Amino acid sequence: MFNVLVINCGSSSLKYQLMDMGVERLVAKGLIERIGLAQGIHTFSPAGGAAVTEELPIPDHAHACELVLAALLHPEHGVLKSLDEIVAIGHRVVHAGERYSASVIIDDDVLDALRACVPLAPLHNPANITGIEATMKVLPSVPNVGVFDTAFHQTMPDMAYIYPIPYKLYTEYAIRRYGFHGTSHRYVTARAAQMLERDPADLNFISCHLGNGASVAAVRGGKSIDTSMGLTPLEGLMMGTRSGDIDPALVGFLSRTLDLDLNGVEKILNKESGLLGISGISSDLRDVEREYAKGNDRARLALETFAYHIRKYIGAYAVALGRVDAIIFTAGIGEHASLVREWACHGLDAIGATLDTFKNATRHDESIISKSSSRVRIMIVPTNEELMIARDTAALVRR
Repeated sequence: MFNVLVINCGSSSLKYQLMDMGVERLVAKGLIERIGLAQGIHTFSPAGGAAVTEELPIPDHAHACELVLAALLHPEHGVLKSLDEIVAIGHRVVHAGERYSASVIIDDDVLDALRACVPLAPLHNPANITGIEATMKVLPSVPNVGVFDTAFHQTMPDMAYIYPIPYKLYTEYAIRRYGFHGTSHRYVTARAAQMLERDPADLNFISCHLGNGASVAAVRGGKSIDTSMGLTPLEGLMMGTRSGDIDPALVGFLSRTLDLDLNGVEKILNKESGLLGISGISSDLRDVEREYAKGNDRARLALETFAYHIRKYIGAYAVALGRVDAIIFTAGIGEHASLVREWACHGLDAIGATLDTFKNATRHDESIISKSSSRVRIMIVPTNEELMIARDTAALVRR
């Protein structure tokens, strides 16, 4: 067995999976929620067994990491006899700036680099760092690996990542487009190439990661050449609560009109916009779809706007790539929302992509949903970021 523990820390949550990378098999997974609140929730699910849920105070991420290890060793539902069976720990880290273009074994220099990126990801990097430090404390002899959301997009050319603002803001403050969801885009494009039985180096993909957070990436020969998210995850597509692309002058206009400081404006754009803002119903696409089915016009508008923005990015990236071999839909919405996929594909015959509406309506797993006559394949490829993290971790530790 070659057990790798994958840790994904949010600001108040911790998701984890234990995988035997000798055979790429899930051993157990879990979710810890409401960290730092009066009462937390820990759900542990051994592979092939029933989930176990407990509610208890979870004051910080260090305590959460201790709960993870205790669950894995539990005499009744645990899956390990000793912590020595954990070979390595892989961590999802949101922002690594320009420092890293690939996953790395974490040491003090790496931690310093991640701390330096906190201003670029103030909601995500502190939690990621806390999770790393917590596991280092509990398992000091086990190597930790950082797998970065931004790394995959470090292959973008400068014309794609630079903002048309004074150049010194890039050189002095590292203000540029970084992009996110890189681990997901990397996984699904590699998997799509396997499904097509082609070499990734010969293929051009447009990858649509559509969840509560959403982004589109243009991938040529296995490398990202452009992506919709920018300095932060706010840029690009409209999302569950994020506005996506807007006129930058709207920030000042909202501040003056509503008498808000910048924090107030950022709250509107990050937490009160997107599907929630337009529909007035929910940030969850399933809720919006239910209301649309009842004839709610604002729900219709939210769905059509979301699909239209996806379609615009697909069209733009088709031009950037020059040739498109496949369009990939992934993540919660991309994999399960057939209506969004259908509307996002309206008019894509112009680039040679023709959706098979029957396949689209009936398939939600790994599949090709374009017509057999379509020059450009349209695909559903379920993402597996945890497996990608585990693979990178295993590869680095085995060297």
